[in-house]
Amino acid sequence: MTGARVLGVDSGGSGLRVALADAGAARRAGAPPAPGTLRSSEPVRTGPGGIDADHLLEQVVPMARALLDADPGGGPPVAVAVGAAGMASLGERLRAEVPGALARLLGVGRVALASDAVTAYAGALGQRPGAVVAGGTGMVALGTDLTRWRRADGWGHLLGDCGGGAWIGRAGLEAALRAHDGREGGSPALLAAAESAFGPARELPDRVYPRPDRPAVLASFAPEVGRCAADGDAVAARILALAARHVAEAAGAVCPEVPRGAPMSATGRRVVAGGPLAGGAPGAVAVAAVGPPEVALTGGLFRMGAPLLVPLREELSRRLPYARLVPAAGDPLDGALVLASALASGSLLLPRHPTLLHVPMESGA
Repeated sequence: MTGARVLGVDSGGSGLRVALADAGAARRAGAPPAPGTLRSSEPVRTGPGGIDADHLLEQVVPMARALLDADPGGGPPVAVAVGAAGMASLGERLRAEVPGALARLLGVGRVALASDAVTAYAGALGQRPGAVVAGGTGMVALGTDLTRWRRADGWGHLLGDCGGGAWIGRAGLEAALRAHDGREGGSPALLAAAESAFGPARELPDRVYPRPDRPAVLASFAPEVGRCAADGDAVAARILALAARHVAEAAGAVCPEVPRGAPMSATGRRVVAGGPLAGGAPGAVAVAAVGPPEVALTGGLFRMGAPLLVPLREELSRRLPYARLVPAAGDPLDGALVLASALASGSLLLPRHPTLLHVPMESGA
């Protein structure tokens, strides 16, 4: 590894990952995997004060030092980006404590703290305008026109996450119980699948309601809905068609249209302004030439395949005819490296936000 180096951190419910990469190699989504990555299976604790900053640092700093020591010729990292689940609502301590601690302990001058939705966005689309839908147990959509962020859903399995894994699983189990009762809208195929997974239908409430991980339990049945739909079950197919509509609605709520009044570049692409240009004159901003907004899907939900993706592509094409559906280029750790590398080069275009993308040390001062 040669030249300036950056660190990316991805903290989520299944643990924490830290990666070290050349700043230039990490500058775009879809770059080759970082040559140095370490993992911890211990999730960062969350308490009454939000995400535990000390616990995050106790894991990140030794892992970062191990990566740096394995390649001692490059000096300290020039930038670090930390993406964390819960950053937007539970990240106050992280924003207050982590930038100074990383500067003191690792000698880093530029730090970004981001929601995991932002790092998912940057990993999937880089710094291009569009929308990213993250689907797993839940579902949330995040979009930007490079001047502001827009978010839709992500309200949890009781109030939202419409079209996510828990939503699909719950709808499938409802159809199973309708078949058990002899009500309209029931599916014998889903009833058989539910009893195979959970036991007799009459015991299903006792197996679901007391569980502290109820969203994950519900989501565990979503693949069975997909399997039944693929086998020709009309009820399962209708559930997935409605899920596709909900996901497309969220994408449509956040996906920007490129401003029609924006000036054109020599290549026929609109030119839009991003954030402050590090090292530039007062008021200078980074700019980018952008084409049509892009939409990417990321997360395990979309591994269900054709039973969900076929109706979803149709819904997206109908609701967002001006956008392009593209494969996600990378994951949230890749997104953290994209952010860190853009910080290092003073070319961060994604919009700053007090809780979604906090950049307190952008100037390196």
